[in-house]
Amino acid sequence: MFTSPSRAAAEPADAASLSGRRLVLRYGKTTVVHGVSLSLEPGRATALVGPNGSGKSTLLRSLARLHEVDDGEVVLGGRDGGPERVASLLSGREFAREVTLFSQSRAAPQGLTVAEVVAFGRHPYRRRFAGLSADDRAAIAHAMDATGVREMAERPAGELSGGEMQRVWLAACLAQNTGVVLLDEPTNHLDLRYQIETLDLIRDLVEDHGIAVGVVLHDLDHAARVADTVVLMRAGRVHAAGPPADVLTARHIHEVYDIRVEAGLDPRTGRVRIDPLGRRSAPAASSTDTTSTLREDPS
Repeated sequence: MFTSPSRAAAEPADAASLSGRRLVLRYGKTTVVHGVSLSLEPGRATALVGPNGSGKSTLLRSLARLHEVDDGEVVLGGRDGGPERVASLLSGREFAREVTLFSQSRAAPQGLTVAEVVAFGRHPYRRRFAGLSADDRAAIAHAMDATGVREMAERPAGELSGGEMQRVWLAACLAQNTGVVLLDEPTNHLDLRYQIETLDLIRDLVEDHGIAVGVVLHDLDHAARVADTVVLMRAGRVHAAGPPADVLTARHIHEVYDIRVEAGLDPRTGRVRIDPLGRRSAPAASSTDTTSTLREDPS
């Protein structure tokens, strides 16, 4: 079971924010993100959502310096009013001490144990040919505890299931111990238990450690559960941005996904809940009504 990251572990880097300003991103001659601005702030989780091809993952990768910026800039801010720095001017090692990216497309390394894979996260801090320091070992242990993979530390990574490997890569990201964490679809390939525990871990990073989190999610209910700010994208542009209750409305979802839904606040949790209305759903009151709200469950 995941646990909240220990406060005894090394403090995260001092980066307070990560911002993309008027970003234009292309694949070849095709523009896929059109002048989007986005700011990830300390102690807040920002979820990027939208249909396939909306540009959300490309936008996240550009913040991580893994996709070339054709126009605009990515900027790191420091804590307590520290000077801003243009991300492209930092060395790879400097940037990796402040920003980490979890990508769900990574394969399982062959010939390495789980603990050795998690140790990849300490690469920005290690000198060439040097062994693990006490700080490295503490960060690795805390990351494995936080993600529930400590018990499989000596298992070969190549023998793990997709969901288990997903948790190991997440542990490697936590071991990197940065002030900004970017996650690309972190709940993919996980069963229900680990989906929810991953979302809880994101909230731990935000609320207990003041980390700035940017996360791409397909599941709108997951976005409502984890995010302070939701950015809803459509065709490479921001369609709506703000608190989940303001963005994940039936009208916005209908406009972006071209599907009717019922959306409203769950009376028990206070969070947004979304119920897509497929062809076999009960008929809505009106074929043009896209702003239905949930009714309270009498039970």
